[in-house]
Amino acid sequence: MAQVEVVGIRIEFPSNQPVLILREKNSPRFLPLWIGAPEASAISLSLDAVEVPRPMTHDLLADVITNFQDALTAVSITELQDGIFYALLQFANHDPVSSRPSDAIALALRVGVPIFVADDIMDIAGQFITDEDGEEPAEDEDTELAQFREFLDQIKPEDFS
Repeated sequence: MAQVEVVGIRIEFPSNQPVLILREKNSPRFLPLWIGAPEASAISLSLDAVEVPRPMTHDLLADVITNFQDALTAVSITELQDGIFYALLQFANHDPVSSRPSDAIALALRVGVPIFVADDIMDIAGQFITDEDGEEPAEDEDTELAQFREFLDQIKPEDFS
């Protein structure tokens, strides 16, 4: 299955509903994923490099994988069925394991492995951000983020069903 690497993960909180934003590498295409507050918190802690006094669930899982002498090599968002995204944890020495995308991404951030999204999912659910003239915006991150926030204010999870 052909996949695309994504970068630029962001957590936004429109209407108190966390949205995980994945940006396709070298592209203005984004994939919004609505996630739960606990998962948003876990991802935010990783993004902000916050040290916690005790291991959180994703830290624990990373330690278990290491102690079982394996390595997480990548996470992949592989399916979209009835508006629900599915992911796989890819390992060096074992078969892939099914996961929620938010948990897979939280784990990937902790261990520093790439995050991928299947091409067909990006084709179906990916969103291009353009300015008022239909042109791709400049790569200015503040402008890009402001435009994406405006986009988020206009969409609902049902738009991706």
